[in-house]
Amino acid sequence: MLSTLPLTANGKVDRNALPRPKADIQHRLVPPRTQTEEIIAGIWSEVLGIEQVSIYDNFFDLGGHSLLATQVTTRLRDRAGIELPLRDLFAQHTLASLAQTIEKMRLALEQLQSAPAKELGDREEFEL
Repeated sequence: MLSTLPLTANGKVDRNALPRPKADIQHRLVPPRTQTEEIIAGIWSEVLGIEQVSIYDNFFDLGGHSLLATQVTTRLRDRAGIELPLRDLFAQHTLASLAQTIEKMRLALEQLQSAPAKELGDREEFEL
């Protein structure tokens, strides 16, 4: 706990001067097991400014918030081509659960892309 909050010249809390929150480590560090988990862990490390991320770490417990969540989804899209809705990061707080959601999305997309196209047969033309 801080004895006093750092203030700006205007008397407001200087958020940039606040120390980074330290997550309570109630579990041991479990490193990423899959490529998707490795990608997410790397992005979380960069965005949150921490060295190691366990697959059971909670993004928000590590100091994440809505603006950082937006950075995560943008970097996932730019680096890995993963279009993750922001709401999924809010619903899936842990690295493992988020990776699982992404893998399910990828599998569904692969199934859609590999499904044979139906032939429509002869179509009747209509005047507009």
